[in-house]
Formats: sequence, structure tokens, C-alpha cells
Amino acid sequence: MNSNARSLTFVLLACVSLIGGCVTQPKSAPSEPLQNILAATEDLSMVADEALQLADRLGREQVLVVFDIDNTLLAMEQGLGSDQWYYWQRDLAASDPCSGMLVSDRLKVQGALFFASGMRPTQPDAAAQLQRLQAAGLPVIAVTSRGPEFRLPTFRELRRHGMAFWPSALPPQRGWPVDYVPAGGSREARYEDGVFLTAGQDKGVMIQALLAKTGTPAPAAIVIADDKQGNLDDVLAAFQGSNTAVHAWRYTREDANVAAFDGRAAAAEWDALRPALVTIERLLGPDHFDLPAQVVREGCGVAGSPD
Repeated sequence: MNSNARSLTFVLLACVSLIGGCVTQPKSAPSEPLQNILAATEDLSMVADEALQLADRLGREQVLVVFDIDNTLLAMEQGLGSDQWYYWQRDLAASDPCSGMLVSDRLKVQGALFFASGMRPTQPDAAAQLQRLQAAGLPVIAVTSRGPEFRLPTFRELRRHGMAFWPSALPPQRGWPVDYVPAGGSREARYEDGVFLTAGQDKGVMIQALLAKTGTPAPAAIVIADDKQGNLDDVLAAFQGSNTAVHAWRYTREDANVAAFDGRAAAAEWDALRPALVTIERLLGPDHFDLPAQVVREGCGVAGSPD
């Protein structure tokens, strides 16, 4: 760990130590109101430690723990299909819409890649940190920017790595069996087994909407871990001025992999993989993914790279 990380860890631990203790029965409300905190860590154990200590101070039902999935709990085995691939494609569409590396529908392509690819934990004990919180009785959910159309590969990979959110979900424990547009949202989302698939919508607004829909009183504190600063800012903004303090942790362990992403290499990998996915879809049907057709992009005059 570098000196800056050690310094940040020391300061955070010094602050957290004031909370102190292990999770026991709910205690009386603190004399001083909680403050919002924005911090960074490459270790999910720090997030779990703080949540458990807050639960000792406030009562376990007063602390809602929220985890992002992509590049926070799990990461793609390769750059192709990852979060960084998606944002590279988005930016490429804006800067060079005739690029031969641009796919015609990045969400559909990403869906096919989610189907085909496995994921890995961001750290070896990621599932253990989640389970620590659940064993202590805290409400713990996942809030992901993935849309409901990706629910099957998302749950497959979570379960494959020992991560289940339904035991600690906000009620109803199994969620709802249909997609719906949350209050304040504009696209369909789904809450199922403690995982909220928000389709890229403002996570602060989505958490507020989920609390309202589930009939859950606003907690005294939300502890959230996410690799994207923008998501954390949205949650902080949504609860600003409320009686809910937000302790927002930017998870940094995948930063080096994100920075090292090679778009040209990913495009070559897609060109090599696509024929196999086309064959799977043709022979077995489009039940799990729906590859977009090759198109001639307006103003480009020629078809882009097959996708």
C-alpha cells in the first residue's frame, strides 16, 4: 500500500474508532448527528468494519449497506464487455461515430458478452465481507447500473461466487417478479432477491424510490461502496439535508485494470468472438441474448465492424 493510501487508511480508522465496538443490541441515538463521509479504499473489509461499528452505535436496522456490482464486488475476466469497455464504446460513438471499432448497439453486445463470459471477485474475500454483514443482521443490498435484461447472467455470477443478497434484502425479501419504472425514474428497473437493477439511473434517486416502495423507513445511515465517483455523488446529493447520513466509499482496487483497458485489443477480441455467438444464437435461439444486426451508420457510407 502506498503512503497516500496508508495515510487515508489511518485517518479513516481514527475516525471510525470513535464509533467503536462490535454489533450488539441497538443503543440510544448519538448525541451528535452523523456527518456525511466520502472516502476511498481498495479493501472491502474497511467498508464492512465501518458498517458494523455504525450498527453498534445506531442499531443494525438503522444502517443500510449498499454494494455496487461491476468493478466493486465482481469484475469481468477480460476488458471486452466490462464497464470500461461500455464507457469506451459510449465515448467512441460520440467522438468517432464512423469508427470500425464501434458496435451498433453496445447494450445488446454487452448482454451477449455477459452471457458468454465469467466474472471474478474483485478481491479474494469479497463474499466473506458481504457475509460478515449479513451474519450480523444488517440490511444489505446491491444497487447496480445494469438493466433488468441482464438479470440472469448477473445472478449466475453472484451465486457462482457465493454472493446472495436475498437473506439481507429490504422487504419483500424476494422483491417483485416484474419490471417497473421507479418513482423519479424514466426507465424500467427491477428489484429481485436484494439486487436492484436500475438501468443506469441516478442511484441516489433509485435508493430513495426503493425505500419508499418497500415501505422501509429511512435509515440513520447508508454505507455505500461503488467504484464510480458519480454514483456516490448522486447518493450524497439525494440524501443531503435529510436525517440519513451517507458514508460513501469509492472502491479503487480495479482502477489499474480500468486504466489499462485497450480498446483496440477489445475490438479484435470481439471480431474473433462474434462468429461463435452468431452460431449459438442461430442454432439455440435468442433466449439469452439478441445480437444486433450489422448496419450502415448514417453519414458513414460503409458498414462498420460487424457486431
